[in-house]
Amino acid sequence: MIRLFVHYGIHFLVPIGIGFYFFKTNRLKAVLILLGGILIDIDHLWATPIFDEYRCSINFHPLHSYYAIGIYILLFTSKKTRIFGLAFLIHILADFVDCLFIGF
Repeated sequence: MIRLFVHYGIHFLVPIGIGFYFFKTNRLKAVLILLGGILIDIDHLWATPIFDEYRCSINFHPLHSYYAIGIYILLFTSKKTRIFGLAFLIHILADFVDCLFIGF
């Protein structure tokens, strides 16, 4: 139960908190972009089975690979794409913490 709370808390509560705290002028837009980071889970559709609660997503799915994470870090370093990089990195953090819970 704690695993689900932490995992989905990072997926949803952290982006909302960051959007409200750091993006005071465009809160709604920022929160929606940050929550949109979950869209990288589309790569789960190519896996068999699509969902496996004991599978570590990091470096298993293409959009969760180390190469993709490198691109997300690069996005974060540019002011124009920083919020998108942040959205993807928050998502990766949530999945990484989930991997820790399953002992990977």
